[in-house]
Amino acid sequence: MSSEDLRENPSDSPFRHRDDSRDAAPQFVLPLVVRIEKSGPPSRTDALETAARAVLEILADERSAGEGEWAQAVRDWQDARIRKVVRRARGAEWRKAGTLPGITVTGAGGPAAGSEAESAADAADTDAATGPVPAPPPAEVRVFPPVPLDGWPKELAKLQVSGTELDDPRPPVAPDPARPVLWLSPELEMSAGKAMAQAGHGAQLAWWELSDADREAWRDSGFALFVRTADPADWPALTKSGLPVVRDAGFTEIAPGSCTVVADHPSLRGGADRA
Repeated sequence: MSSEDLRENPSDSPFRHRDDSRDAAPQFVLPLVVRIEKSGPPSRTDALETAARAVLEILADERSAGEGEWAQAVRDWQDARIRKVVRRARGAEWRKAGTLPGITVTGAGGPAAGSEAESAADAADTDAATGPVPAPPPAEVRVFPPVPLDGWPKELAKLQVSGTELDDPRPPVAPDPARPVLWLSPELEMSAGKAMAQAGHGAQLAWWELSDADREAWRDSGFALFVRTADPADWPALTKSGLPVVRDAGFTEIAPGSCTVVADHPSLRGGADRA
């Protein structure tokens, strides 16, 4: 699912281009591929969190910095709109995608992503007719260096964008307030693929705002984070809090300018007064 942001662009962001200059620049896209096997798809929340972590992994990778092999593509992509497209793959398609340069990130698995290790008794649900139901497998998302909007590798171009509908077998656990939380809008309906791209946007905006020390600490944690839908009562305040806000360009699924994600990183909460 394609997603293109209209970020808040705060004055201290490392990327301060006007929207019109970003539109005029060559457009690149960050490809993400989620593994969805017919026999066992991942849970929705685990897929969203894994996609967000995958974006952070490629941003933090040494190949994306300085004279690294991905650095120019990453710079070109970030100088335009931070487009992301999520496609799905299974079986041989997934294996072929894995032969291309990129990073595969694995999620937590189980029915409640983002939680601490569950007991064996909680690891599976129970169906009255058939007995225990296996917990969803860990989400797997592979992120690739940015490519031109019309220059996808053939191994990825043929993968489907639609069909990324995923569910959570049970409600996700409450997020730990000491960890970053990417709050999804409670007012919008988004497919799993669209929401994965939006979560990636939110993680990226938070990354841009952090100090080097905070980035390193986040990286050392394995980019621990939660993706949760905000309470409708809290959403207006979140969007006005001064935290990074993702506004979608409206090319797919939702209206232009829709606020989709607020990136609530603990190190950025003190900056809420800047708004």
